[in-house]
Amino acid sequence: MAEQDHILIVEDEPITREQLVSYFEDEGFRVSSNGSGDEVQKLVRETDLILVLLDIKLPGKDGLTLTREIRAHSDVGIILVTSKNDQIDRILGLESGADDYVTKPFDPRELLSRARNLIRRVHIQQSQKRKGHTRQFAGFTLDLNKREIIDPTGDACQLSAGEYQLLLALMEKAGEVMNRDQLMNRIRNREWFPDDRYIDVLVGQLRKKLGERAANAKIIASNEVPLRSSDIEASRV
Repeated sequence: MAEQDHILIVEDEPITREQLVSYFEDEGFRVSSNGSGDEVQKLVRETDLILVLLDIKLPGKDGLTLTREIRAHSDVGIILVTSKNDQIDRILGLESGADDYVTKPFDPRELLSRARNLIRRVHIQQSQKRKGHTRQFAGFTLDLNKREIIDPTGDACQLSAGEYQLLLALMEKAGEVMNRDQLMNRIRNREWFPDDRYIDVLVGQLRKKLGERAANAKIIASNEVPLRSSDIEASRV
């Protein structure tokens, strides 16, 4: 982690917001904060943010809407904060372009670990952008500079950080079979639980952007759906 990595905390509960700001500042981050989503877009556009910690339940514009708007023009890391039982919100958040989520109540140390892992991934992506190279697979082009895939007709589609990392992991192991556990460990770098649906959502999102359906997927093939304990074959990536 770079000492001056700049993060934005968007939380409408003042005490929680102040505690998070203090915690991350103590860990060496530069921290901005906001109690609503009103200024988020401006801050993302005009400052050097590398990560946004975003509560879903905000007054006015909610976190899911903000995630979609941010992702339309920025590849800044996004971690959503959801309520314990809001499984649908977590899935919608990932589908909207968030990179990770935490549920309330959370351990600040776990949040810090996830933030550092995501920031590391964003730094790697930024480094790849400076190199400005591309990779090809199955008629598609992966633009490492823009974190987007270009289909055979020339149409481009932006990838979230999670989708991008998943695609890179599959490309690096092309022709091999990777199980769900291996993929989770490869792109999350943290402890996870059997009911964690993160990989399932990412695979579904990536297939959709590649124009595939799970039942007849050829680029990212699996031997069972859903991916509860299945293996994923990247034989054509």
